Amino acid sequence: MNSTAFSSLTLHADLSGNLASLGYEEMTPIQAQSLPDILAGKDVIAQGKTGSGKTAAFGLGLLQKLDVQHLCVQSLVLCPTRELADQVAKEIRRLARGIPNIKILTLCGGVPLGPQIGSLEYGAHIIVGTPGRIEDHLAKGTLTLNSLNTLVLDEADRMLDMGFQPSLDVIVGQMPKKRQTLLFSATFPDAIKAISGRIMRNPVLVQVASTHDSNSIEQRFFRVEDDAGRLTALRLLLLEYSPESTLVFCNTKVETQEVADALVAYGFKALALHGDLEQRDRDQTMVQFANRSISILVATDVAARGLDIDTLDAVINYHIPHDPETYIHRIGRTGRAGCKGMAFSLYQEHPYRMIMLGDSIGRKIESETLPSVSVLNKPVMQPPMATLQIGGGKKQKVRPGDILGALTGENGIAGKQVGKIQIFDNWAYVAISRDVVKVALRKLTEGKLKGRSFRVRQMFSWPD
Repeated sequence: MNSTAFSSLTLHADLSGNLASLGYEEMTPIQAQSLPDILAGKDVIAQGKTGSGKTAAFGLGLLQKLDVQHLCVQSLVLCPTRELADQVAKEIRRLARGIPNIKILTLCGGVPLGPQIGSLEYGAHIIVGTPGRIEDHLAKGTLTLNSLNTLVLDEADRMLDMGFQPSLDVIVGQMPKKRQTLLFSATFPDAIKAISGRIMRNPVLVQVASTHDSNSIEQRFFRVEDDAGRLTALRLLLLEYSPESTLVFCNTKVETQEVADALVAYGFKALALHGDLEQRDRDQTMVQFANRSISILVATDVAARGLDIDTLDAVINYHIPHDPETYIHRIGRTGRAGCKGMAFSLYQEHPYRMIMLGDSIGRKIESETLPSVSVLNKPVMQPPMATLQIGGGKKQKVRPGDILGALTGENGIAGKQVGKIQIFDNWAYVAISRDVVKVALRKLTEGKLKGRSFRVRQMFSWPD
């Protein structure tokens, strides 16, 4: 029998019959690799983007073990946004068409609690929701998870990006330890490894083959004559290749600030990171670079230590570092997670030093030709996101779910237009798609968080 056919799985008759009526014959790669383990009751971590068929993978798993006669919450699916939760609930309902009397409930923020509480009083088998709203119901006692046997984290990396880690910890703390946990994520940052280690038991790892080259870094070297030529070379490379996120390394704090200021004067969205910055300024700079509101971070090696950036399109050495180990460490920040990265280096150095560096990286270093100066006439690519700063944080009990709900509520913006949410003691930052910043600013300014109004402003709103 074909091992990628749905008919090869041992499913209840009402499930397999419905799959046939829906035209589900061949499993997608992520379904074929994960479903046997899911149906066997194992914890599974699966890498899968939207459209890979992951909803059917975990949906069939939780429906297979569902006891319809027992009206209590047996499965919880957590999603980062209301749109995804609605989409997931709709798909699970399609898969469950052949099961009589099944109750699937969606619980998300941005809508009143009252009707949800009323629906919960009638009971549900499967809950699909966003972490903030699930946490609200648990706190009010309107939802209990004592009978839960399956927890699904869908788009787990995005949930962590949006600051839902504390809510996830609260939710997991209120469910049985003996359960099946399924984690689906498009990427595998350290935060995913950390949370899986805490909430999962011997998980099986499923990774669908990536279409990217594995850890491929394109290294190129460009000789410059003087400091003026160096700045022009930097602009040429940024305009020619238009990387969405670039880390430019300088050797001194003074030069870091000078280069960042010069780039801003030429229309680039750039900030400096160096040891003279106050902690709050450092936090704000890092928030904006990590959420793609600024496209260029100019930093010293010391300041760049501990940077938690998962995807970095390019590293540019404004100067070649003094030792080969530092060079290798710098360029290793790009080309991660199976993505292609670019490492460009500008140099004026003595040939002997370049020979030493070439020996360390196992190749002869040859200077390449810079892009034509006509590239300087190209418009500067703008970053995709902008950052809103909210004058309330952990001490004011502001949570990511409150911000997401306020933004995506009535006449709001779509969840996919909201990026990273980061909460500090007295401040919160949220990344918003640049084309809906004004709408988002109005929603947060005119609306309320925790029943209070907070001051909201767009950070570093340079003229476009």
